[in-house]
Amino acid sequence: MILLRQLLGDVLRRLRVRQGRTLREVSTLARVSLGYLSEVERGQKEASSELLASICGALGVPLSQVLREVSDQFALAELQAAPVLADVPEHERLPLAETVPGSISESVFPEVKDMVAA
Repeated sequence: MILLRQLLGDVLRRLRVRQGRTLREVSTLARVSLGYLSEVERGQKEASSELLASICGALGVPLSQVLREVSDQFALAELQAAPVLADVPEHERLPLAETVPGSISESVFPEVKDMVAA
């Protein structure tokens, strides 16, 4: 099962590491304990929206960008898990977004489609 908190933690850690920042530095700026931030990054704790906003502020990244990256990662993980649907009879399946003309994934997230095709 795909866990949102794990994908969110991965994105936050990647952003922090890309900036060359330490857990201690970000935790101080975000006013959250170092241990709790570490647990959020490892996907062990669910962060509140207030805490996420504070962490994003400390990283200097808009929350919307973080959520967009998490959404893209979630979409990829769902598409990679799609073969599981082979066990579900065709008449019981919901259409995948990529097969629905004019779907939101076509218009808003073309990069997700490109990443899956690669």
